[in-house]
Amino acid sequence: MKKLLFSAVLAGVTLVSCTSDDSLSPENENVETPATYNFERDNSSTVDFNGQTTRLQMAAELNSNFNDFDNATEELLLNMFVNENAPFENASLNESSKSVKSKVAASNLYFSTNTVESTEIKNDFDTYISEQMTTVKSAKDQLAEAGVPGQIADGTSERYVNEKGLEYNQAFAKGLIGALLVDQIANNYLSSAVLDEGDNRANNDAEITEEGKAYTTMEHKWDEAYGYLYGDPSIPSANPNSVLNESDDRLLFNYLGQVDRDEDFAGIAEETFEAFKIGRAAIVAGNYELRDEQVAIIQENLSKVVAVRAVHYLQGGKTNIEEGNYGSAFHELSEGFGFIYSLRFTHNPSTGAPYLSKAQIDTYKEQLLSGNGFWDVTPETLDAISEEIAAAFGFSVSEA
Repeated sequence: MKKLLFSAVLAGVTLVSCTSDDSLSPENENVETPATYNFERDNSSTVDFNGQTTRLQMAAELNSNFNDFDNATEELLLNMFVNENAPFENASLNESSKSVKSKVAASNLYFSTNTVESTEIKNDFDTYISEQMTTVKSAKDQLAEAGVPGQIADGTSERYVNEKGLEYNQAFAKGLIGALLVDQIANNYLSSAVLDEGDNRANNDAEITEEGKAYTTMEHKWDEAYGYLYGDPSIPSANPNSVLNESDDRLLFNYLGQVDRDEDFAGIAEETFEAFKIGRAAIVAGNYELRDEQVAIIQENLSKVVAVRAVHYLQGGKTNIEEGNYGSAFHELSEGFGFIYSLRFTHNPSTGAPYLSKAQIDTYKEQLLSGNGFWDVTPETLDAISEEIAAAFGFSVSEA
């Protein structure tokens, strides 16, 4: 992979973290990095991200019901989003106090003092659900055309779109990758405000654990970030990349794998995992400078995944429009729209802010959905948006 911060960090600290259970850095001899994401204290695991696994399961069940027009209803999906009235087939999810919606646009860094935008974003996801189960559902048996919702053929499949050609299920799922997962990882649990809150550093140095737990608060916050990426039950928590591109996950881990499969970005998955592992080991050792270097790697890499997929789908949509395959085009553009939505939650470690401003991202969304939306969008517009996104993240459109 090109220009990865991880390589520079390794050059500086010479960690050999994936070949031994007791690897040490000559410059950081107090940091012991295991071969897998396995950390213990007094023979008990200190790794716990059950809450993240729960939310990933909730999101997966919600997403799987988005096009089930025969059984799903607006009320059911909205209840799944907020976890009310026992909406899930998985009974353990109904018993949880957690929900997906409560963590959407809820990071400490971006939204703790920005509740107006946080509410607007949550309302966007509510709208995707409501419009899917009212406008699109009522038109599911009619052919879509410009200004008219309905179904449109994509090879042997049907896509269900609104009057602008947008698939709400794709906007919801891909938007959730940023608004829930990237935001919670990059802008919440890995932020200094959360990791170093209160007495966290002093307690971590003294190995003061949370009451009744084996982990310190700082260790747990790091693991919660880890869980939003690797917490799907189909992913082995200690060695997640052993199922890269093979797990049941359809959110961030899945797209990390897809980007890693591109030779232009090969290695991004391993480098991200190594950064999580080294950063966790640095916390155990009380080496907060090394920890923060890993935070920057993770923030950069996960942000790049979002941007690469946004450009990838815009270009796929452009190709299909030029070939007259509008069902395929609208499907790819819907995914691209969702990833563009997720750009709002990226984190540039050099600035502490998203790689693109909210105004820029809003302009892209408006360009895609103005007039009759995807029915009217031109290849030139898709190229222009793609070029701007790629330039902001330091890769080329052809690489994506």
